[in-house]
Amino acid sequence: MEQLYNVTDAFTMVHPLTLVKGKNANVWDDKDRCYIDFVGGIGVLNLGHCHPHIVSAIVTQAQALIHYAYNAAAHQPYQNFMPRLCEWIPIKGELGGMLTNCGAEATENAIKIARMQTGRTGVIAFDGGFHGRTLAAVNLNGKVAPYKRGLGPLSGGVYHIPFPSSDNDISDQQAIAALERLFAVETDVANIGAIIVEPVQGEGGFQLLSATFAQYLRSFCDEHGILLIMDEIQSGYGRTGTPFAFTHLGIEPDLLLLGKSIAGGLPLGAVVGKAGVMNGLPKGSLGGTYSGNPVACAAANATLDIMQDDEVWQSAKHYANTIESTVNEWQQQNLSAWLYGLTGVGAMRGIELRHPTYGTHPSVMAHVLKQARKQGLLLMPSGKHRHIIRLLPPLTIEPETLTAGLDILKAVLSGIPNEMPKL
Repeated sequence: MEQLYNVTDAFTMVHPLTLVKGKNANVWDDKDRCYIDFVGGIGVLNLGHCHPHIVSAIVTQAQALIHYAYNAAAHQPYQNFMPRLCEWIPIKGELGGMLTNCGAEATENAIKIARMQTGRTGVIAFDGGFHGRTLAAVNLNGKVAPYKRGLGPLSGGVYHIPFPSSDNDISDQQAIAALERLFAVETDVANIGAIIVEPVQGEGGFQLLSATFAQYLRSFCDEHGILLIMDEIQSGYGRTGTPFAFTHLGIEPDLLLLGKSIAGGLPLGAVVGKAGVMNGLPKGSLGGTYSGNPVACAAANATLDIMQDDEVWQSAKHYANTIESTVNEWQQQNLSAWLYGLTGVGAMRGIELRHPTYGTHPSVMAHVLKQARKQGLLLMPSGKHRHIIRLLPPLTIEPETLTAGLDILKAVLSGIPNEMPKL
């Protein structure tokens, strides 16, 4: 895409469009063409574009107090939101938290908290994981290109093991064996302060962590005094059809990372955890000038209001059921040899494009993205080989809009050649 507007060419752009407005599951470009949006700002818009309750809260707050740094003086939107958030999170016992500007900053602060509370610097992360692009967070990511390329040595003490899931070829036993090897060959378990994992990998292809392994991990952390950090920046706030994805696994984390949909589209993230972990840290060690901005907090409070409404969860259930039944129907119809199946859980689903003979092929996803866009549907790739369509429409998508989007996707998938493509 031609470089415009003096923006660095280090950005990649999935869709060569300039958007000007959006409403729930639709967006319009600068040529006034309407698209069905299955990208949702990469998981930021679980409640859709410009939800009226959130917009109203933003406007009201902007007319009263746009900004104050919470480290300098407290403000009501922050004080109203944090207790509500802690009450909503299904972790037993007293919780505490802090707000950040984004998910990556939540990751950075969680690592700081783990280091300060355990006195250990080592962190275990997972292949295929994604936790941010900032310098400490980027080393947690489970692949080099493009995030670590050209950066040279990164902060030490980060170790990766395979991510076990029914959505990939990694078993619990393989992951446990890798963990055991790590402590036999690479480092002492006493050096590890935290294990960070996504309950459902986002960029990794919407792969659900094995519940059995998650429970093993919880016991392992308890045994060795390690903090278990669940990164729900993408999987949280209803994305899986429940408020938080960790409830699918039957465990509770010590620290929970939030971001993306937490404030309906405004920049906000959070680290929330057990009070004994979040408190007792050096004064001034946490915070940030814009972290917990009043307008973002007002949007977050409005988002929580909406999340209390059963209508959202009924809509999410309808969406989840529709995706599952539709893709199953396509498979029964032999719609395409490239249609391998679904990944993920509930309303957080990916469609894997994998040929039984040829495996994955980069041109297939490029073809799908382009052809869907031409027909008015925006999609997002994911997965190790960019071979999984990451479905991120709002949970509030109108049934007729969902059907229209899936009809476009069906037409596009049926048009992929069954042999090795020359697209």
